[in-house]
Amino acid sequence: MLFCPTCANILVISAESGHNKWACQTCPYEFPITKQMTSRTHLTRKVVEDVMDADNETGASAQVMCPKCEHPKAFYTQAQIRSADEPMTTFYR
Repeated sequence: MLFCPTCANILVISAESGHNKWACQTCPYEFPITKQMTSRTHLTRKVVEDVMDADNETGASAQVMCPKCEHPKAFYTQAQIRSADEPMTTFYR
């Protein structure tokens, strides 16, 4: 992505006159493309915390049957991951 040095809007590729160029859509700035332009940005992944710690069994619990192991007790945590007008999401372990 390139940005206009005059008004800071994003530049788009235009080929109006038969030649490729970067052009600003809000001001008359144009930059001719004379060679191949490439760039790569390698992103680093964030370290994500577990929603529930596997060793912590001191949280809230409920009498819910596990469909996998059929254990009668489950520990849970709740998080608001959607908009405020929707209910909280419950994560069971």
